[in-house]
Amino acid sequence: MNQRFSFGSSGNVKPEPLGAAAAVSTNAAGKPEDVTAAPPLFTLGALSLLEKDWRNMEWREDVRQTLTESIRSFKPASETVTEARVLLVGPVGAGKSSFISSVQSVFSGRVINRAMVGSSSSASFTKKLRSYNIRGAGETADEPTALVLCDVMGVGEGESTGLTLHDALSVVKGHAPEGHQFSPEQSIGAETVGFVRKPSINDKVHCVVFVIDGSKVSSYAKSFGATFQQLREHISNLGVHQVALLTHVDQVCNSTKNDISKVYKSRAIQQAMAKAAELLGMATSYIVPVKNYSSELDLDENTDILLLKAVDHILQYVNLYFQDSSD
Repeated sequence: MNQRFSFGSSGNVKPEPLGAAAAVSTNAAGKPEDVTAAPPLFTLGALSLLEKDWRNMEWREDVRQTLTESIRSFKPASETVTEARVLLVGPVGAGKSSFISSVQSVFSGRVINRAMVGSSSSASFTKKLRSYNIRGAGETADEPTALVLCDVMGVGEGESTGLTLHDALSVVKGHAPEGHQFSPEQSIGAETVGFVRKPSINDKVHCVVFVIDGSKVSSYAKSFGATFQQLREHISNLGVHQVALLTHVDQVCNSTKNDISKVYKSRAIQQAMAKAAELLGMATSYIVPVKNYSSELDLDENTDILLLKAVDHILQYVNLYFQDSSD
């Protein structure tokens, strides 16, 4: 019986022991790191700003342009791979599909919804494995970037819904065919239509991104964190680096809601980041905040910069995968 992700009640399924307590942090490759327990989150909407940014960030149009060109010209550090496959994993409603659409919006020059997004926070709208090659706009529309963002079913609240550990690892290993529909009754296996028996490095996932809702991070059950740390351990054993996105930062405090460039001055977001790090067993240096486009009709320069910095962060660990593979 396949273990299913669950973060409501613990159910009858117990996560496998990870060999370390949940308070132990590991790096993107799963190596242990010291981490202090996250202090309680500030009340949502608190107007608490630090005098100095806790991360360096520049909010200018030339920065936006430089990041855009850097990502557009990115090539995997491998002679045999033409595309960087990045898998997004996270709870239902955390913003995985919205992130894909938001990144595509930046490169399209207008807000679009390329990856369809649902409105329910309890049931996953995404049911199939979908890979989205990020493309440019205008003259570069037919010249896709080397970035492919993979969307899968979200983590559910019970054992009868959501992505299984087995299926998640099958995607990472490259066995899952494009368009595969995830089913609680039928896990990915040799009998699956289109099953990739001998996946090449081009079929595999080169980086896994955990997507955590910053406005809900303090309410996730401990069993949810244990399950994600178990998944991280399995992924690390495959040699795949992991990072994380903290989404919905505009809903964490009023300061960032009114001005997203205050994201690294916000004490509330700093605390939400620490809480996410504790939840995932991951140092905060691997986690970046983002604001996805949701109700907007027009692009915003600062929102674009935050999204592009997140993609740039991801691609650094993509290349680490190829560097590790060549050693």
